[in-house]
Amino acid sequence: MLACGLLGAGIPVRVVDGAEGPAVTSRALGLQPRGVEVLDRLGALGDLPERSIGIARIAIAVNGKPLGDLKVGQVTKLVKRRGLMISQAEVEGELRRRFAELGGVIEWGTALEGLERDASGVLVTTTGGRVERTDWLVGCDGAHSAVRKAAGIGFPGAPLVERFLLADAHVDLPLDRDAVAVWLSGEDMLAAFPLPGGVWRLMAPAPAGFPDDGDVAATMAGLLRAKGNLPDAVVTSTAWTSSFRFHRRLADTYRVGRVLLAGDAAHIHSPFGGQGMNTGLGDAENLAWKLALVASGRAEPTLLDTYEAERRPIAEGVLSTTSGMTAVLVGESAAARFLRDHVVVPLMNRRFVQKAIWEKSSQLKVTYRGGPLGGHRLGGGPRPGDRVPDRPVVVDGTPSRLHAELGTRWVLFGGEGCALVARKRLGEERVTVLPADGDTLLIRPDGHLAWRGKEVPDALDSWLTGILGT
Repeated sequence: MLACGLLGAGIPVRVVDGAEGPAVTSRALGLQPRGVEVLDRLGALGDLPERSIGIARIAIAVNGKPLGDLKVGQVTKLVKRRGLMISQAEVEGELRRRFAELGGVIEWGTALEGLERDASGVLVTTTGGRVERTDWLVGCDGAHSAVRKAAGIGFPGAPLVERFLLADAHVDLPLDRDAVAVWLSGEDMLAAFPLPGGVWRLMAPAPAGFPDDGDVAATMAGLLRAKGNLPDAVVTSTAWTSSFRFHRRLADTYRVGRVLLAGDAAHIHSPFGGQGMNTGLGDAENLAWKLALVASGRAEPTLLDTYEAERRPIAEGVLSTTSGMTAVLVGESAAARFLRDHVVVPLMNRRFVQKAIWEKSSQLKVTYRGGPLGGHRLGGGPRPGDRVPDRPVVVDGTPSRLHAELGTRWVLFGGEGCALVARKRLGEERVTVLPADGDTLLIRPDGHLAWRGKEVPDALDSWLTGILGT
């Protein structure tokens, strides 16, 4: 995602990966509406909507009785598009396609073995002892990030759940394919998520005494029969099985000099809520336009400090929310189980609760209003830092959409004076200018409002000087 954003902005990049080839296991399994929006802006959405499963509800049974029916995916004033239930491997495939379209090549089998930092760049050592210099190095290499470790960045946190089992399995279940099924009973939990191709993602805490080499598929089949009250459940084959621990961790910093972190390299948390992959995509989109300005010499490196300032609070919120959700769902204590069974799950049937949960999980409420690039302008409409909703626009006589004009470009709704300033400061080919129907608006490539004011070029120029540092 980050490499696509940089290449699209004209910044040369290299992507090196220690793996020998693309991952084929699903891992994350859902794109929230904001994740869909982010990929769409970058031209990397492809046919994922057609290949995915649309989830309409989450059906929750407590002690064998249907108790909660959480509607998700509905259209609201905020959320206009549904989330997608689809494997992370498929999402990565579309990103690789877009990367290749932009001229990128992934260097598989090339692992980071060490790095040395100085004021002008990073000396990296990769597989085979090859030593090269790069201006900037970004670790998008997951929870066990080699970049993070080599840079000496701490990753404090703690495990949330001792051990969970996971299986992507072919199993004939008499369940709706537009719903996630969850069974709760005491300290036991079982969940089934539909995936394309007739596959179900099955998740459950590991039974006490489950051995390291235990049969995950057989255990899941037994749980479906016992906990899901599905006596005929038989797992016929599995695409992937795993056991893992949920951790909650947050990097001490997202940046040390010319080394940065994004995604799981910077934060990990419980998968409940489907926020992880989407949060990582948001990190990459935020960092891409900022790093592009710095790498092109249009901004001082201090602009990159706003990356952590804007994205770290988002990660902190996700860690807090998913940790609390995990504690309630797995019933860590008698009090938590009582709260879950008698308060939380029944409340999920209330329409206002469903709307609140859906809009929160969509990530479309993300705002940077309180960050260093935000603002508290009075009056109606979006404030600096707020997400700007998509809308139809006309570019050079051709119908388009606002978000289709973003991704690696800025959009200015304004007159020729402010247009001259924006193009001079941000790049002649990097700004789309559209007529304003009110205040002059400058929209960031990630779809958030950068600046709003009257058609006063000097005011826009002064603001740009403040954030770019040049």
